[in-house]
Amino acid sequence: MSETITPAISDRICQHMNEDHGEAIALYAKVFGNSPETETAQMVSIDPEGMNLTAQVKGETIPIRISFDHTLADSEDAHQTLITMVRQARKS
Repeated sequence: MSETITPAISDRICQHMNEDHGEAIALYAKVFGNSPETETAQMVSIDPEGMNLTAQVKGETIPIRISFDHTLADSEDAHQTLITMVRQARKS
């Protein structure tokens, strides 16, 4: 069952992404966050409109906001959208 993206769901998604998919988050920052010099990144929050990241660039931590191409319906939509975005980023 898919869940509305609440702060608790955002925290769960971010924890999973930060623990298991750090490379993907850095790719989001590089490609969709217009920060090609990103060394590492973390997902801070996700909401139906986009995601907030922090990226390490040349020793500095910078905030990055990435808007989605559509409003997310629920957590399953978030899952599928993040997968699609990382595939797009890898082709860039």
